[in-house]
Amino acid sequence: MDDLIFQALVVSEREDKSFYRRIEEKRLSELPEGDVIIKVAYSSLNYKDALSASGNRGVTRRYPHTPGIDAAGVVYSSSDALFTPGDQVLCMGYGLGMNTPGGFGQYISVPAGWVMALPEGLSTLESMQLGTAGFTAAGCVDKLIDSGLRPENGEVLVTGATGGVGSVAVRLLAHLGFQVVAVSGKNDQVDFLLAMGAARVIARDQFLAGKNRLLLRERWAGVIDAVGGDILANALKGTVYGGTVACCGNAASAELPISVYPFILKGVTLAGIDSAGCSMVRRKAVWEMLAGSWKFAGLAETCRVISLVSLESEMDKMLKGQALGRVVVDLKGEK
Repeated sequence: MDDLIFQALVVSEREDKSFYRRIEEKRLSELPEGDVIIKVAYSSLNYKDALSASGNRGVTRRYPHTPGIDAAGVVYSSSDALFTPGDQVLCMGYGLGMNTPGGFGQYISVPAGWVMALPEGLSTLESMQLGTAGFTAAGCVDKLIDSGLRPENGEVLVTGATGGVGSVAVRLLAHLGFQVVAVSGKNDQVDFLLAMGAARVIARDQFLAGKNRLLLRERWAGVIDAVGGDILANALKGTVYGGTVACCGNAASAELPISVYPFILKGVTLAGIDSAGCSMVRRKAVWEMLAGSWKFAGLAETCRVISLVSLESEMDKMLKGQALGRVVVDLKGEK
């Protein structure tokens, strides 16, 4: 292996246990042993990345560390016959960017089992405009459809709708013909959500009315929730008999303050959606849909492309609940 020098965002811990971030020069020899070395073209910013970059030990155990749970680019070298130099590939989830140096570096070294060929119909940029957030949103939609949800069944609720998962979920559901109701705490982003395809928008405070009740009027044929806490509880209470709620995040809270009544009196299903550890077979199936019949127009309009230098401020926004849409990180332009 040649000892090529590249740039990466590195999070380090000070003696006083606080954390700081800076762009550093790294060498290929510093990467962990892996079957495939990928030259990263694009990554994307996810909530888990912001947690890792803040020193959250629940996400990343050891520092210094390079976050980035998403990466798309080309194979630089491979000891596995499945991949050859120059192949366009995608890597996301598993341990990438959590306890293995991730996509906020220009090169990553990973097991071959973590890598998949870029689906035909998607560029590396488009794959990261979706990223883990888009993949998770698509997994939620697929779960609802698999449960029997159809556009004629009624309104589908999306919570945390201006975030990465929520914004893609709104776009995708609208593309597939569903009537989407978006919940958001950003009252100044109603036009943004309507432009993405939401039929209407409910303010978070309004949605939480009646949160102390055991059940609410049945309104939602299906739900995608990336928020948790009282929002998820109210969504479950207001889901129609036999409906399914796909849960994929805890941006507000990991707690679920609810009785068993939605489940035992209305037959509501709470389905957990995981993107980090799901099988490669499942990954390929979802990505093929996103590259094919589920590919929707306008994704770039709600994505911003930034450099490593701009990551710090974007992560701070995300942790403060100020994120809007998707953020893609361009690794090609770093020197």
